[in-house]
Amino acid sequence: MEYPILYSFIRCPYAMRARMALKLTNIRCEIREVRLNNKPKQMINKSPKGTVPVLVLENEVIDESNDIIKWALRSNNVFDGNIDHNQIDLTNRLIELFDSKFKYNLDRYKYSTRYENIDPEIHKRKCLDILIYLESLISKEGWILGRKINKLDISILPFIRQYRIADIEWFDKQDKIKEIQKILSNFLNSDLFKDVMYKYDVWNENAEPQFFPQKKLKNR
Repeated sequence: MEYPILYSFIRCPYAMRARMALKLTNIRCEIREVRLNNKPKQMINKSPKGTVPVLVLENEVIDESNDIIKWALRSNNVFDGNIDHNQIDLTNRLIELFDSKFKYNLDRYKYSTRYENIDPEIHKRKCLDILIYLESLISKEGWILGRKINKLDISILPFIRQYRIADIEWFDKQDKIKEIQKILSNFLNSDLFKDVMYKYDVWNENAEPQFFPQKKLKNR
């Protein structure tokens, strides 16, 4: 195997965070863009749980986004020194908060028709409460905890983006999360975001290999 193989779906926030980690660490891989309603058997054979991202290595399969980030950082820890040592624990706690409570409420707000006896407005407010808490911690230096991008940024901004997409006009008018709005806007306009959202053709077993990232990131 010349390159790792990444099964991905462009809009999935978990796949998005994995692509950002691979992009920032300049790890080249073969990317296989899939559709979640038509998952290729090759992916299911490697990861029966059937979710993206899935990173196939020579002797290992990594099918959790946080584990892909850890694997990428072991080869090139681009975040080393980006935050104070005391903020490492805070970073991990905030990622856990967004992966659990924020994602739980986001799904029930944005996809309320998938659930029974759900009031999406309740879950919308619970997500906002978490963002208001995050707002109180923001550094106001460009990224969430400092001047440079951190693991926290790539891990939770894709979910905040999803929350905004559900009602953009309402989100942009929320006065209690002004700093989050600024950071999210900077993120959405960054070269990093544009590059990881490059639209690849949907993969099939007869297709020519496609590679990610398209180019190395010059600066962060």
